[in-house]
Amino acid sequence: MAQKCRVFAAEFREGAVRVVTETGKPIPEVADDLGINETTLASWVSRATCAEKGQSAGEAEEMARLRREVAQLKKDNKELAMERDVLRSCC
Repeated sequence: MAQKCRVFAAEFREGAVRVVTETGKPIPEVADDLGINETTLASWVSRATCAEKGQSAGEAEEMARLRREVAQLKKDNKELAMERDVLRSCC
């Protein structure tokens, strides 16, 4: 049977985020203390962090995707350089 979605007041959400950011406690611990799902709390913290930086959640996701892509391209570039060096040395 499906559960009803719980609606949390803005003050509660802000307080939960403040507990995580100000105390440094891990999200799962705070979520357990407050009786909420840790994924929900992680989402609130992520949104608050993005809002502080002046980014939307979509922009933050895009930046993370681009960083992963750049890291992969750097790795590919190193491999290609090694292959090039091997080919140069044997010919």
